Amino acid sequence: MTDHTLAPSDAAPTWHLADDDDHDHGGNGATVLGFWIYLMSDALIFASLFAMFGVVRTSYAGGPMPHEIFELPLVALNTALLLASSITFGQAMPHIEAGRVGPTRFWLAVTGLLGAAFVGIELYEFSTLIAEGATPQRSAFLSAFFTLVGTHGAHVTVGLLWIGVLLVQLGQHGLSQPMKRRLICLSMFWHFLDIIWIGVFTFVYLFGAIR
Repeated sequence: MTDHTLAPSDAAPTWHLADDDDHDHGGNGATVLGFWIYLMSDALIFASLFAMFGVVRTSYAGGPMPHEIFELPLVALNTALLLASSITFGQAMPHIEAGRVGPTRFWLAVTGLLGAAFVGIELYEFSTLIAEGATPQRSAFLSAFFTLVGTHGAHVTVGLLWIGVLLVQLGQHGLSQPMKRRLICLSMFWHFLDIIWIGVFTFVYLFGAIR
């Protein structure tokens, strides 16, 4: 009599594949959730810095006032660069989902170049202010300004380093599931910095210039 019982090896691959898929999706959800929690904690840091700036924004101590030191055309250019970098990152997302490595790397590199230009202009602004004597030690207003804007700039710099690392990893590993997860987290981080900068541009520069 023929034995029709399946060997264990016949059914095993299906069960193992299902387990791997479940584990992978669970890992994605946990990573994204954890990164959302990090962004919320970072938002609290910036909220504290905005509150500090709001309290001391008129404490000039006889030093320069915002309308005397802010170059709005230069700041507007910097804002346009960062907003453009957010758009270019958005252009990369469909290619990430489709698994196209080349276009993903291209748009990620463009995003990095725009972000680097943003940081370069911010460093130029800081160096110009310091050369003119508007240092963080000059007044509470300037101290809060350098702290808030500098903290945002430091975050953008970290984002640029992250972009550089992922560009290298994309060349090595392609768009694997872990790479897609890292790119999604980077996208959340980058857009978060864009939103924070809109607050900085409006609350610090525009409101300061019209006082």
